[in-house]
Amino acid sequence: MTEAWVSLFSGGKDSSWALYRALETDLPVERLLTVHPDDGSYMYHVPETRLARLAAESIGIELVEVDPDEAGRGIEESGARGDAELEPLERALRDLTMDGDLAGVTAGAVESEFQTSRIQGMCDRLGIELFAPLWGRDPRELADAMLDAGFEIRVVQVAARGLDESWLGRVLDEEAFDDLQALHEEYGVHVLGEGGEFETLVTDGPHMARPIELDYETEWDGTRGRLRVTDARLG
Repeated sequence: MTEAWVSLFSGGKDSSWALYRALETDLPVERLLTVHPDDGSYMYHVPETRLARLAAESIGIELVEVDPDEAGRGIEESGARGDAELEPLERALRDLTMDGDLAGVTAGAVESEFQTSRIQGMCDRLGIELFAPLWGRDPRELADAMLDAGFEIRVVQVAARGLDESWLGRVLDEEAFDDLQALHEEYGVHVLGEGGEFETLVTDGPHMARPIELDYETEWDGTRGRLRVTDARLG
């Protein structure tokens, strides 16, 4: 891997968009890197990250998977926990530099200073660049750009006022983003779920050769819920 890029990748819409934009601008992305955190992670997208393996197969880029074990567990202060959760990712990137010169990483942060500042600091320590094409962009404009590009985005977890069980499994089309805009105005829900209000999986897009097909059940506790995928395959 010489002067190559690594895409920090969960399979969700934001990391997928960062990857897609990197490929559009001819950045030589040679690895996807997925972290599989425990529930309650401060740094990472949590639900159904195991499906990143299917997404990587469809995209055609080799996947590196990182299990952080207990990194950050038991640390109550958010900054210290975020720093601890980053350590397994940084070690994995250091290992990748042994294959050649790592030029940079892509990341899908939109407004989270908590995440972006830590990823930027990691890049500075490693002497690599950060490509963050969503950073500072208007959330609704980003949503529309994803739809215009042909992204199929499915909601896999919700945890915010106004997002009920009917959102689980819902495909985010223009009507859904209109509904999210209304929820933003009423309750403050972020249109792209940047505050953890909801999580997504990209099941198809222009960067994917085959769509991801899912069988799933829903889990709902009255205020929050998630999909429990029972089977997943490439169409």
